[in-house]
Amino acid sequence: MYAAGAASPSEAVRAVLDRIASLDSTLHAYLYVDRDAALREAARWDGRAGRDGAPALAGIPIALKDNICTRGWPTTAGSRMLEGFRPPYDATVTARLREAGAVLLGKTNCDEFAFGSSTENSGYGPTRNPWDPLRVPGGSSGGSAAAVAAGEATLALGSDTGGSIREPGSFCGVVALKPTYGRVSRYGLIAFASSLDQIGPFARDVRDAALLLGAVAGHDPCDSTSSADPVPAYADALTGDVRGLRIGVVREFFGEGLAPAVGEAVRAAAGVLAGLGAVCDEVSLPHAVYALPAYYIIAPAEASSNLARYAGVQYGHRTAKAGDLYTLYARSRREGFGAEVKRRIMLGTFALSSGYYDAYYLRAQRVRSVIRREFTQAFERFDVLLGPVAPTPAFLLGERVEDPLQMYLSDIYTIPVNLAGVPGISVPCGLVTGLPVGLQLIGRAFGEAALLNAAFAYEQATPHRTVRPPVVSQPGTRGRPAGGRS
Repeated sequence: MYAAGAASPSEAVRAVLDRIASLDSTLHAYLYVDRDAALREAARWDGRAGRDGAPALAGIPIALKDNICTRGWPTTAGSRMLEGFRPPYDATVTARLREAGAVLLGKTNCDEFAFGSSTENSGYGPTRNPWDPLRVPGGSSGGSAAAVAAGEATLALGSDTGGSIREPGSFCGVVALKPTYGRVSRYGLIAFASSLDQIGPFARDVRDAALLLGAVAGHDPCDSTSSADPVPAYADALTGDVRGLRIGVVREFFGEGLAPAVGEAVRAAAGVLAGLGAVCDEVSLPHAVYALPAYYIIAPAEASSNLARYAGVQYGHRTAKAGDLYTLYARSRREGFGAEVKRRIMLGTFALSSGYYDAYYLRAQRVRSVIRREFTQAFERFDVLLGPVAPTPAFLLGERVEDPLQMYLSDIYTIPVNLAGVPGISVPCGLVTGLPVGLQLIGRAFGEAALLNAAFAYEQATPHRTVRPPVVSQPGTRGRPAGGRS
């Protein structure tokens, strides 16, 4: 668009900001928007974006999940515990976006500390789904997914610990990629479960997702878990040719609990890929069914350790009603954390406690090893694995708030991918009762190029990428002044 002279970065960014002003009182995708800074940055690229020598994302308006540190901007991770916190530094991904010329719009809503599957656990109120504002956008990166789906951002970053990029991508009908663990630096990402967390892109199509991944991926000396493997030119590798690609359809992802219409849409997607020349066959991951219980031991255990720092001393909320040190700790945490965070801290602390470590945490880690081995064996036969992202389309706001197990089951097909540490992508594959559903493709470790190409081939062969949400306004819904500083 910039290269063709159809619009300038200032015009494009102003249009996006106007859309935020128009829609976000209903959707609540953003926690913070810096209109002035975005317009200043956009103006810097007028006449330069899209030309030879311009960086890859010059003048492109991008949103960041609010658990990614941004120098001088509020960064709350969706928690009242961090209300008012403004980091003195940028996360590595934030710094790389600035270097790539991106125009940063603001921070998007998320479940508190990324603990959730619906963005209802945010300390600042829920985000609504652009396809139906009475429904959730998925979580925990629901704000990023809703913003891209509604045109409130061209691209966005989220984080994925158990499905928090792919599930909202499926619910909101956008492309959403969780990279291989270590592909993207976690430096400056507020930690949930350090052995699982990954930052990844949201986009309206696969090519844009490839461009954004290429801009933020790569080794970072500030993150000891980041990989030194070279970063391919993902966007340049999109040929759409999948002839001979071996695709394994995961048998265990089509069992009890999967909505029949979702299963039909995903199987039809497999048929499309077969029609393009891919070779599809069934594959079994027999221990994938144990991923959910293992995850809900490992992830809360790591969370209980990571969140121990929020005690009213160095970081976060500090109670005004403490006469001694113990009361300071206890009251600060009681006042600052929401219910789901407290639940997971208690789960994790119990799993790590003396006498239960071997029975729970160690056993869960052994299950993780088995699952990882099964994925490795599957990739000896197949190049890509295929299944649904979530068992159902987006559910109603409030429908699962009082039933944590049903909420956790939303991630039953995404969590095994996190435990295996491999990449997964959600690509829109149709509508069920008027709501989008996602096709999940899973690749080998550091096989994002092949994964993106398979997703691109499917996307180009179907019309789903052109379908946009109606974004119905809901009078009386929770709102706030949109388009300005908050």
